[in-house]
Amino acid sequence: MPLFSGFMYAAVGSYIIQAWRLLDLRIRHHPPYRLAVVVAVAIYANFFLHHYLGDYRWYIAAAVLGLYARTTVVFRPYDRDRRMPLLVGFLLVGFFIWLAENLSTLFGIWRYPSQLHHWSLVHLGKWSSWSLLVIMSFTIVANLKHLKERIHIPE
Repeated sequence: MPLFSGFMYAAVGSYIIQAWRLLDLRIRHHPPYRLAVVVAVAIYANFFLHHYLGDYRWYIAAAVLGLYARTTVVFRPYDRDRRMPLLVGFLLVGFFIWLAENLSTLFGIWRYPSQLHHWSLVHLGKWSSWSLLVIMSFTIVANLKHLKERIHIPE
């Protein structure tokens, strides 16, 4: 299972980069980059420290709601632009990762300790964890895109 988790972390970032390019993503009303980085660092820290200091994911999620409340993503899947609140996008991608995790355990690609004797759904709380991972990955990609606009690379 740890190999799959590492793969998923890399796959989420790769997915965001490819979606940005293929769907011609544009972000409207992006929050200040420094605040987005603070929230992403809090998400990252909570992933590791929740075993020792407590799980603060719902406080971080509340901060995310406030930070990205006005943010929309504009994308072009085919011939015309579509819009969606970015928060909805975060939840949808997190849901589909959670769904893939459930399908993987159903087909025995790996099992959690609670699934050794019989299969059961992966805890719904993992959906929020995956959504937070998506937000953290999105922040990294958005900041790289933001920096790229400011750097001149001679051809």
